[in-house]
Amino acid sequence: MIVTIASIALQWGAPIVRRIARCLASIGILTMLSGVLVAEIFDMDAIRNPSTLDVEVLQDWHPVEGDIVTRQKLVTINVGELWPGQDFRIPVRMVVPAIQKAKGFHLTGGSTPARLEEDFRPNGVFRELLNGGVGLVFTVVQEPGSYGERDLARAAEERFARTLNPHVKIQYWAWPATLMRAITAAYAESAHFEKGKVAVTGGSKNGASPSMAILHDDRMTAVHATVSPIWDSPLRLCDRAAWKELDSQEGRRGPFSGGHYGPTFNREVLEQGHTWEDLQAFTREISDEVFISRNLKNLRRRGVAMLFHPGTHDCVAYDIAWGGAEHPDIPVYLGANTGHGKRGHPRLERGQSNKSAFLLTHFFPEEISGRLLVPPKVRHAFVDNAIEVIVEFPDGYEPEGGSIWWMFDRAPDGSPHYLSEPIPDDNFAEMHYDDRRGVWVAEIELDANAGQIDFFSNYLSRVKHNGRAYETYLSSPYTRVVLPE
Repeated sequence: MIVTIASIALQWGAPIVRRIARCLASIGILTMLSGVLVAEIFDMDAIRNPSTLDVEVLQDWHPVEGDIVTRQKLVTINVGELWPGQDFRIPVRMVVPAIQKAKGFHLTGGSTPARLEEDFRPNGVFRELLNGGVGLVFTVVQEPGSYGERDLARAAEERFARTLNPHVKIQYWAWPATLMRAITAAYAESAHFEKGKVAVTGGSKNGASPSMAILHDDRMTAVHATVSPIWDSPLRLCDRAAWKELDSQEGRRGPFSGGHYGPTFNREVLEQGHTWEDLQAFTREISDEVFISRNLKNLRRRGVAMLFHPGTHDCVAYDIAWGGAEHPDIPVYLGANTGHGKRGHPRLERGQSNKSAFLLTHFFPEEISGRLLVPPKVRHAFVDNAIEVIVEFPDGYEPEGGSIWWMFDRAPDGSPHYLSEPIPDDNFAEMHYDDRRGVWVAEIELDANAGQIDFFSNYLSRVKHNGRAYETYLSSPYTRVVLPE
C-alpha cells in the first residue's frame, strides 16, 4: 500500500514534503522516496482479495463452439484506486476447456476492450494449452487514451510529475496490478479454475508490466517478454554522465531512450520543481520493485521460467550492450535488427517459435522431448587481423547450429544512431562446432579503422510436443569489445 502525503505536496510544495519525509524515515516509520512516503508499491493482500473486485458480468459463462469447444466469460473488474475516488476498471475474458476445470492459465494484457467483446477462437499454441487443461485469461494493458480514457491518462501523468508517487503512474501501478487482479478474478471462479502455473506473456508495455508484476506476485510462474525493459542501466537510473553522453549524440532522440521503465519523464518532473537528485533518488529507490535484473536470485529460488526478446534496435530495450556485460546469465533471444517497427535482418531466424515452445515446456514438461537452451559463456581472442569468438554451453545442452552477427563502432546505447543504423547485411556468419575444444567458434575479420566491435550469436534447438517440432533460439550475451590500436 502506498502511504503518501501528495495532497500536502500540492498545497505546500515538494521541499516541505521532503523534510517531513526525512523526519519520518529517520525514525523508521516509512521509507522516503523523493518526496513520497512509500511502504510498498503493491498491497498484495488487497491485490489477492476477490471481495473488492466489484465484478460486473458482461457475458456469463457460456459454451463457444468451434474446432475446440470452450467455456468463456467476460467481466469488468476494479483494479483499485489510482488516487482517492479514481477507480481503475478493466475487462477480463476467461477461457477454459469445455468439460473440465482449467488448472492454471496463460495470461496476457495484449488485447483491447473491443476485441474482448468477441468470443475467443483458439488456434495454435492456445489450442494445445486448452487441450492440456490449461486456461486462458485476456485483459487490457493499453494506454487509456486508446479506449476513450485520455483525460484519465493525462491526469495520472500530471499527478506523477508533481508528486513522484509511483502509485498514480499507470505504468508503475495500474498495469502490473491489472495483471495481478486478473489472476485474482480468475481464481475466484472456483468452479472453472483450480490453482496451477500462471505464465504471462506480451510485448512492449505488455512485456514490461508482467516483468514487474512477477517480482511481487508469486502466483506467476513464468514470463516471456519482448521489446521491454529488463535491467537497470545507468540511463534508466538518471546517471548524469550517461545522460551527458546521450545528449551529446547527433540526431533526434525519442521519448523512450533514457526513460526509467518507459517513456522519459525527466523533463516534466524537472518542470514541476524537482531536481536531478530527486530523479536519481526516485529511480534508485524504486528499481528493486521494477527490474528483473535486481531480483534474479529470488526469481530463481521460486523456479520462475524466463525468456526475453529485447530486440537489437529497440527504442524501449535500448541498452543491450550494458545488459550483456552486466547480466550475461539472463536468457535472451536477440533477433538481429528487430525492435518496435523494425523489419529484421535478411538472415533473421524466420522459423523461430520461442513463445510457443516456452509455454508448452512450462506447462507440460513431462510431455516435451528436447530442451530449451540456457545462456552460454562467451570469450574472444585476437588472431592476426581477426577476432575469434568462442562460445561454450554447459554440459547437457547441445545446440543444433548457430549464427553470429556483428557491427563495428556502434553508437552508444539509446542514441539515435544506435537505434537507426542496422547491422549490415553482410555482417553474418555461421558458427562452427570445434569437437576438440567442445565450443562453438567463428572468426571475424577486423576493420582496420574500427575502435570497437559488437557481436552476438544465436543457437538453434528443437523441442517436440504432440509430434510437432518447434524451433527455438537462444543468444549468447551481447558483447562489446574495444579493439587494440
